[in-house]
Amino acid sequence: MAKEKKAEGSQSKGLSPKEYTTCKATTQMLEKAQKDGVETAFDRAANMKACPIGADSACCKHCSMGPCRLNAKDPYGKVGVCGADIDTIQSRNFARMVAAGAAAHTDHGMSMLDVFREVVNGEIKDYSIKDPVKLLDVAQSVGIETEEKSTQDIAKELYQELERTYTQVEGEIPFASRVPEKTLETWRKQGIVPRGAMREIMDLMHRTHMGVDQQYENITKQISRTALSDGWGGSMVATEISDILFGTPSPVQADVNMGSLKEDMVNIIVHGHEPNLFESMLVSVNDPAMVQAAQDAGAKGINLVGMCCSGAEMLCRHGVPHAGNFMSTESILVTGAVDAMAVDVQCIKQGLAAVAKCYDSYLFTTNPRCHIEGAEHIQFEERTPKECTDDIVIKAISRYKNRTARVEIPNITNSGIHGFSHEYIKYMLGGSFRSSYWPLNDNIINGRIRGVAGVVGCTNPRVKQDWVHVELVKELIKNDILVLQTGCSQIALAKAGLLTPEAAYLAGDGLREVCEAVGCPPVLGLGSCVDNSRILIAASEMVREGGLGDSLAELPVAGAAPEWMSEKAISIGQYFVASGVFTAFGVTFPVTDNTKFRDLLFDGLEQQGMGKWGFAVDPQDMAQMMIGHIDKKRQELGIDKARERVLVDMADRRAA
Repeated sequence: MAKEKKAEGSQSKGLSPKEYTTCKATTQMLEKAQKDGVETAFDRAANMKACPIGADSACCKHCSMGPCRLNAKDPYGKVGVCGADIDTIQSRNFARMVAAGAAAHTDHGMSMLDVFREVVNGEIKDYSIKDPVKLLDVAQSVGIETEEKSTQDIAKELYQELERTYTQVEGEIPFASRVPEKTLETWRKQGIVPRGAMREIMDLMHRTHMGVDQQYENITKQISRTALSDGWGGSMVATEISDILFGTPSPVQADVNMGSLKEDMVNIIVHGHEPNLFESMLVSVNDPAMVQAAQDAGAKGINLVGMCCSGAEMLCRHGVPHAGNFMSTESILVTGAVDAMAVDVQCIKQGLAAVAKCYDSYLFTTNPRCHIEGAEHIQFEERTPKECTDDIVIKAISRYKNRTARVEIPNITNSGIHGFSHEYIKYMLGGSFRSSYWPLNDNIINGRIRGVAGVVGCTNPRVKQDWVHVELVKELIKNDILVLQTGCSQIALAKAGLLTPEAAYLAGDGLREVCEAVGCPPVLGLGSCVDNSRILIAASEMVREGGLGDSLAELPVAGAAPEWMSEKAISIGQYFVASGVFTAFGVTFPVTDNTKFRDLLFDGLEQQGMGKWGFAVDPQDMAQMMIGHIDKKRQELGIDKARERVLVDMADRRAA
């Protein structure tokens, strides 16, 4: 049984767990948590009203003359002590969210680049270049000559080139070479082509200091520039280097949900965002000595399971089972079956420590950037990774041998196909010798596929977990829109059974026909939140393939983060908008209505040749906004009318 530790407010104003989530496994564990008197983020959200002034971004606390609170109902009725108006205050607040989110992805990417450098220089022996073909492709994409060069020499040149993504103070980041020319022209005209991520984040934080930039349009330019340094810089480097070191994903069948835990095995969960820890843990749990130690303790073996984004990477790359997304990370501990949870960075709730203590489960922090009061820290070092991961496995085995908590594992797993990297999508559409995005473009042009949507992002306790994601995607595929997924959204849809080829029966006639011909689901899982960069590359390939315009802003595509909650999500949204994509968010949006700054984000940026923001709480409303935008782009391209289908015989083929 869990320790007697009644959490204040755990009854959550009488709400039933079924009102929190559509996930049956999470519901079961929340019911158990309430019986055990254990509090989770769902309870805290139900008992803590969101600040209405902060939600509208109508407050400023950037100096000690405040905090200053403006009235969102009368936004221009007063100004802050320094004279800052609502547009300056909002744009500063929005900018700092983008800066923090971009810093998180940039630091992740730089960590991956550091590991890559040490692998190439021979300082790290436990990792190696697993995908030399991807190494060549990435090197060539940034202008590195690869003919008659060794893998080692190419890798060294690539490191030196990609380091500019972070440290460069002038010029354009390396992956600007991947941006469609017309889109890049728009960025140059607006003065928002990123230099180096460190320069852009520092610039943005400086100009949002009290008494610096006080013109919302000028602040917004740097917001876009910083966000682009994330999407086309930090995040893209993280994805590409992870693929080079650990392998580029290709479709793999794997299970998600809490039934992935096994009562008769030592259960270890890895939760976070950087794949290094998880890759080493995969080696440790398969070490024969560790397996024998687990069996000696009475277990059948060691069961490794992922959560959140590093879990999504391992799901796509290796088929490692995934236990649940962000809002299930506390609930999984309530099973009593988790012998150890190891975390690194990002989206790690401090509340995990209290829940782990209630069930005598180990919670280990491993990264110097993330320590948690009440959790044991075991430092992870890339040069000696197994020292950390072996220690975690040994302690997990000890906990299994001495389990005291009552174990209750929801008997629910959902199988799906994951791992659709943009390279595999290209191969899937054309094969080894004719890999191409043309079949996708052609089916968009002929109307079988209406357009493409990226549905990504977090889960948020302010709305019913997974519900908006699932209902939105169902409506999109019903209207012949192919959906790409990353992060927690991907896990929500996998639990709903939509990442299987059989799910095509829910799609419209055109999309279903294409999915059945190719043998793919109507919803393609691409990986973690940094892997949104795969969507950028895929969209750029669509432009280069031809027939759908000359810039990202002309494509019949849209994006959504229906249950977003973190600053990273705002940075992601802004780099898609600045790239030219209509992007809708749900739950709430950190701006005040009827202000010039809001009008700029929701309309003005599109007039400058970029994309624009959208907002809707209801999934049907959000779907209609996205469909309407895709239809508008189809009309502008002149492909809004279905083409007549003509059967072509061999004589016609020869004539062509």
